[in-house]
Amino acid sequence: MAPRWQPYREPLRATLLRTGLIAIAVGAVVARFWGGPGRWPLATLLVLWPSFGGHWVELWFLNWLRPRLSAARGVQAAARVVVWFVGGILLAGGMCLTLILLTRVRPAWRADWWIGGLGFIGVELVAHLALQLRGRPSFYDGRG
Repeated sequence: MAPRWQPYREPLRATLLRTGLIAIAVGAVVARFWGGPGRWPLATLLVLWPSFGGHWVELWFLNWLRPRLSAARGVQAAARVVVWFVGGILLAGGMCLTLILLTRVRPAWRADWWIGGLGFIGVELVAHLALQLRGRPSFYDGRG
C-alpha cells in the first residue's frame, strides 16, 4: 500500500526567519574570505538563493513531485537527488546572474554549471543530517 504523503507546510514567517539567518551567517563567513565586511550584504544576498530558493525546491519535491512517484524508497531517493541537482544548477544560475547584475563581474566558474548541482546536493545532505540527528523526518529515514 502506498504511503499517503502529508503536504509540508510552514508559516512564511518561520521560513523567512530560518533562511534569512542562514544567509546572514553564511554570508558573513563568505565575506570574510571574499574581501571583508564590505562584501557581507552582497554575500548574504547571494546565499539567499540556496537558502530561501532551496526551501522552495524542497517544497516542490515534497508537495508536488513526491506524491506522483512510486512509493519505493529507491525511486523516492533517486528523484529527490535529481531534483536537488537540477535545482542547484538553477539556483547557482540565479546567484551568477545576481552577481553579474550587481557588480558587472562575470564569475570564472560560469562554465562549470554542474558544480551548483553537486554543491546543492551536499548542502541538502548536511541539512537532512541535522534533521536526522534531531529526530525529525529526513532524507535518510525516508520520512522527510
